Amino acid sequence: MSNTESSNPDAPVVGCVFVGTSLDGFIARENGDLDWLTDAGDALGETGYDEFFSGIDAMVVGRGTFDTVRGFPEWPYAGKRVLVLSRTLLRRVDAEQEPDTTVHATLAEVISTLQEEGRRRVYVDGGRTIQSFLRAGLIREITITRAPVLLGSGIPLFGPLGTDVHLRHVGSRELGAGFTQSTYEVLSAE
Repeated sequence: MSNTESSNPDAPVVGCVFVGTSLDGFIARENGDLDWLTDAGDALGETGYDEFFSGIDAMVVGRGTFDTVRGFPEWPYAGKRVLVLSRTLLRRVDAEQEPDTTVHATLAEVISTLQEEGRRRVYVDGGRTIQSFLRAGLIREITITRAPVLLGSGIPLFGPLGTDVHLRHVGSRELGAGFTQSTYEVLSAE
């Protein structure tokens, strides 16, 4: 994205997804556990996450994702603006533990805040949050890293959308430990 786009208050918010799933499409176990994903550790190799993360202006996460990452030993989103999409989370977060983080009850509030702050390229994370952005037509890029495991049940990445979402395959690659990664461009509905 050019500097002109990011400084243009009328430029649209562009949602990007970078997510890991089981082969059967779950982003976490039903209890939110990610052991099946994190157990690969260094065997996974270079995933492109650091480059992706450095190219975003802000993050939007759902309550479940927020609750999971706030339990990590270190705040994983250091240096990024984080907006939590939740109707149930108290609007106050611990500024020391989760710096530059605010809670918003609706997708419209999130988008309005992002636009007011001039943030355009946004990392969207969390199953329901990704689904909300997809339904609103706000996702432009999806990178999915598939783990070589079948969970059988859990929290699905995708759910009801209301209409087909057409994608263009950008590329795929094999990572370490049997993981594969594919990137897609979300095509405009027009």
